[in-house]
Parts: sequence; C-alpha cells; structure tokens
Amino acid sequence: MTIDLPHFRYHPDPVASGSVHGSTETCACCKRSTGWIYTATFYTAQNVSGRFCPWCIADGSAAERFEGEFNDAYALAGLSEETLVQVTRHTPGFHAWQDPHWLVHCNDAAAFIGEVGYTELAAHPEALDQLRFDLRMGGWHDASRLESFLNHLGQGASAMLFRCTVCGAHLAYADAS
Repeated sequence: MTIDLPHFRYHPDPVASGSVHGSTETCACCKRSTGWIYTATFYTAQNVSGRFCPWCIADGSAAERFEGEFNDAYALAGLSEETLVQVTRHTPGFHAWQDPHWLVHCNDAAAFIGEVGYTELAAHPEALDQLRFDLRMGGWHDASRLESFLNHLGQGASAMLFRCTVCGAHLAYADAS
C-alpha cells in the first residue's frame, strides 16, 4: 500500500525537487518510519538527531517541537502572518548552494518547483526575463557575460524555479557555488 504524501501548497512536489526521499529512516519528531524522509534545510538552535517525515513538517509538529524553521522568512516580509508561518514552519525547504530564499508574487509566497538549468528555464520565458533583469540590477552589466552565464545554468550554477500561486507566472533566481 502506498501512502500519499501530505499536500504542500508552497512546495507541491518535494520528491521531484529532491527535498523528500524514500527512506526507512525514522523521523526525529514522531519516531515513525513512514517510508519518506526530508533531507533539506532546518534552522534551529537545538541539536536535532535525525531528519523529519513529511507529516511532521505539514502539521507543524517538527517546527514546534524543535523550535525551528524549514525556510528563511527574510524574503517573505510584508506577507500575512498565516503565509509566513505556512512557508517557514509547515513547508519543506530545498537544497541550494547559497542560503535558499522564497520568492513572492501577487502578494503571496510562490510555489517552489525545483532546481533547473537553462533548457528548463527557457521553457518559462517570463522567469528567464525576470532573472535576466534581476542579474542586471545586481551588477551584471556586460550583456555577453550575462547571456553566457544564463546559457550555462545547470553547469556549476542553476536557477531555482517558482510558480505564482495566484496568477501562475513563473519566477526564478540564480544559485551558484
């Protein structure tokens, strides 16, 4: 019998994104072996021995018990307290080279889709254009260097792809080692 994973509005497929894996490991919170384990970020001052099952993330028990968060609230400033709690304490984070951060669009947190290279990002031209603009604003003034960087996403650098939960627009930011 296959158990359905909990639904995460802001991270709809944590298995595909690599944040949740099939595992016989026991959850550090509920002490059960559910067949799935979370392997990405968790921020806490406590010493946590082990990882969490998706159910302890979804219901908030892992964040509450270990006084931690799965995602940084920095980029979520200005959103409702309910959304802030949902993303930081009830949503799986994701693996990144730099500190992961959550994108916002239409006054709501966007849904994390996954880490992508140029080919996958090019399928979402609005996300590619937004990333190009953000990089220019961040100091990438040499257009040929910028395009070379974008064309090589997936080879030492990648883009984190999100989808707006309100309008469906795609967004991205670059992540590099």
